[in-house]
Amino acid sequence: MATTGQNPTSTPVPQVADGGPVSHAIFRVARLHRLLAAQLLRQANLHPGQEVVMMHLWDRGPRRQADLCEELGSDSPTMTRTVQRLERAGFVHRSPDPTDGRAVLVESTAAGHALRHEVERVWRELEAATLGELDEAQQAETLRVLGLLECNLAARTQRPARISES
Repeated sequence: MATTGQNPTSTPVPQVADGGPVSHAIFRVARLHRLLAAQLLRQANLHPGQEVVMMHLWDRGPRRQADLCEELGSDSPTMTRTVQRLERAGFVHRSPDPTDGRAVLVESTAAGHALRHEVERVWRELEAATLGELDEAQQAETLRVLGLLECNLAARTQRPARISES
């Protein structure tokens, strides 16, 4: 296992990445986080990203597919595939928007609503695994720094950052 400073990493750090140690660390963390999320979400018959679409539908009710793209920072083809897969699984229903025939409304089905408690459990487990032994102050600092990183990247990609108030 390669090391950078005091922290062992899950993958060797290529020499080229020496110019971007934070970016490489984010890559490693994101990869492992997504891997664990996929393992946990499989229990609910979901893939990573699908649960976030469901969360938005549970919180806000039926949404135009284009609005889901904007809210989640997704492109249209990716959201279309995600919604189609959720529809095939019986978790969402798509219908024409009554106010705009070109738009599609996406809403959770009864089966989709039944997933909520399982998704909440999975996210609590993912959060606990991610945070490990971090105390409350470390958790708050981690959120603060991640928010700053998100703002930095959003500014470079011309996407608004949606920083949580919590």
